[in-house]
Amino acid sequence: MRAFPYVVIAALLCWLAPASAWAQLDCSPCSHSFGRVQIGTSSSYSIKLTNNGTREVRITSRSIQTPAFSLSDFSLPVTIMPGASVQLEILFTPSAKGYAGSNITLANTSPNSHLALHFGGNGLYPDDVELQMTPPKLVFGNVTVGSNTTLPATLTALNGAITITSDQSNSSEFAIVGLSLPVTIPAGGSIPVKIQFTPNQSGTASAKLGLMSNAENSPTIEPLTGAGVAQNTYSVGLSWNASNGVVGYNVFRGGAKGGPFQQLNIAIDASTDYTDNTVAAGATYFYVTTAVNSQGQQSSYSTPVEVAIP
Repeated sequence: MRAFPYVVIAALLCWLAPASAWAQLDCSPCSHSFGRVQIGTSSSYSIKLTNNGTREVRITSRSIQTPAFSLSDFSLPVTIMPGASVQLEILFTPSAKGYAGSNITLANTSPNSHLALHFGGNGLYPDDVELQMTPPKLVFGNVTVGSNTTLPATLTALNGAITITSDQSNSSEFAIVGLSLPVTIPAGGSIPVKIQFTPNQSGTASAKLGLMSNAENSPTIEPLTGAGVAQNTYSVGLSWNASNGVVGYNVFRGGAKGGPFQQLNIAIDASTDYTDNTVAAGATYFYVTTAVNSQGQQSSYSTPVEVAIP
């Protein structure tokens, strides 16, 4: 008789465990920022609603906190079968200047019976003076520690003249160069600038560059990313036998045995050796050469040679 309660508990666990997986409504993503949208216009964004359970999910009702946000063409109730997804389009239509945020809650028949989504955006008058920086994000890629590289950007004054008074970066590795402040950009005008990345250590780096001005969107923020890599201490020396009737050779490198291959030498090289000083630690490369005759005809690739960098 004492074993009976344990048998009952085990049976209940076996019965209840699958039930929690019957239906599960998930969102991807579950939040979004619309950024700056002109008053009187709309911006849309779609999220994916997925049933990750084993039984159908029915979305029965919705609630939206802020009138600036709405759902486009989403008639309720909506049924989502197991493993299936539907797109939910959110509209942001600001009617007032400034920030607006909202939670959108979807009541449904899954254990997550009230799925909450989060959205925000800023209303902007059509004639608000705005400083635009393009591209909206700068990615520097790999830069050797101790050196630097620059990328171009453009500053444009929209709807009026803009005076930039100062700039600031939250990382000493990134800076704007060649810009004497204060500077005034006439309405509709643009000026070029350069952003410099000088990594002081290995690894991924990110920052935000801010420009302070009389624009409505001051400070204007530019996201920046890059990666510092240690100074290269490796090189690959290649040599091959001379071919008859040729004036020189081309050297190619690829990341796979079958290519694609990228030419390393700038011009045809008459020598039968080549040193590649642009390799990265931990990488594996495949090298091929071609021979070129006096008529400029190029041979097919040689047999690939594999080189692994420590």
